[in-house]
Amino acid sequence: MVIQPDHSDLAPTGRLNLLLSYAGWQDTPWVDRLPMILYPMGIKSHIAASATSAQQVIETNPIHIAVVDLALPLDSEGSQVEEAGTRILNLLSRLPSPPPTIVIKRKKTARDDNREMSAALRSGAFAVVDRPHAQKDIESLLEVLRKCMNRYYQNRWPGANS
Repeated sequence: MVIQPDHSDLAPTGRLNLLLSYAGWQDTPWVDRLPMILYPMGIKSHIAASATSAQQVIETNPIHIAVVDLALPLDSEGSQVEEAGTRILNLLSRLPSPPPTIVIKRKKTARDDNREMSAALRSGAFAVVDRPHAQKDIESLLEVLRKCMNRYYQNRWPGANS
């Protein structure tokens, strides 16, 4: 696992807080590489490996954009194998200012895939993407994040006056 850089030199909440939830088991997951790419731009990444930790992040930080893995487990102890990504989508949608959300879908049957995509879009997701594996997948996710930033924040930092 990559050590996160110290974000204390940014404003208390950073210029943009990004929730990154991850339910994969890769040796070098995309979620460890993305913060290193985004940090120099002033984006503070909050990584959550369970719905419980994602909820804690949401309750303690203003989230400007969320990346929600639908396969996210309920807790990190493994005692609950329930996939709770949809719980996080519902929690985010009930916030006073719901952040734009990018959904990472699970690899399932075509029927499950369609059902999950429909549920994600009904919850207001900006985009639904496959779980990144290769560098080109990470670049595609970065492009989706850029489009999200453009659409919701007109390429300005949240709360920026200019």
